[in-house]
Amino acid sequence: MSTRIVTIPNILSFLRLLLIPVFLVLVIAGEYAWAVVTIAVSSLTDFADGYIARRFGQVTRLGQLLDPLADRLFILSTLVGIAIAGIVPLWFLAIVVGRDVLLIGIGIALANVGHGPLPVHHLGKMGTFCLLFAFPVLMLGAAFPEAAGVTSAVGWAAAIWGAFLYWWAGLLYLRQALVLVRGSRVASPASSDRLDR
Repeated sequence: MSTRIVTIPNILSFLRLLLIPVFLVLVIAGEYAWAVVTIAVSSLTDFADGYIARRFGQVTRLGQLLDPLADRLFILSTLVGIAIAGIVPLWFLAIVVGRDVLLIGIGIALANVGHGPLPVHHLGKMGTFCLLFAFPVLMLGAAFPEAAGVTSAVGWAAAIWGAFLYWWAGLLYLRQALVLVRGSRVASPASSDRLDR
């Protein structure tokens, strides 16, 4: 595990973070077609940074934090933007945000017992991919109303499947976290006993 900061995957993750305000401005301005392009670029950088990190041995501690953070912030900002635009209902926003609130709680609990973030689970990455596929497809329907029948069906199929995988991964993270927290609590009294002796 490298401690390097400047790597191609990390630069791509930073780029994804910089695209968030760009996307929000485009959605608020009603420029849905350009907003779709922004999401597409973000999705490509998400795929590229993971591939490059694994293929060329550029996995870093910063990258392990930055990549999922960029994913979640982009998904959240995209959802907020398209919810404001009326493309998705608020209940769908609440479902996805609820999972991220769960992960924040998991992160705090792990930090309190001296554990870092959990490794990214492939189910979470699949859920992220489905959501990042669904959002531009749904936005295409807003940009081109004549295609809304097809884009709505395809987009919502991917969005619902993505939300399911997103929560499935979240529950797996919760289970892993509970094991680690319980293990730390069991280990702490044992360590104290050895020190007392």
